[in-house]
Amino acid sequence: MVSNIQEVRARGARTLVIAEEGDEAVKAYAEYVFYVPETPTLLMPLLTTVPLQIFAAELAAAKGYDVDQPRNLAKSVTVE
Repeated sequence: MVSNIQEVRARGARTLVIAEEGDEAVKAYAEYVFYVPETPTLLMPLLTTVPLQIFAAELAAAKGYDVDQPRNLAKSVTVE
């Protein structure tokens, strides 16, 4: 994962990293770090999804997009 982060940064992207609490080594590779509690590996996706969803919703709202009506979603999904 560290090599992937380094590659992304080398291309000029900003990096947001989700790491377990206590993992200080990741700070050297990320501009922003979201910490989640230490959890068994199989449960980690449940914890990491929450901050990513909040981040995506806040970013969409900041850009002025309607979070409840995403663009390019097929009408068959959105029609009531």
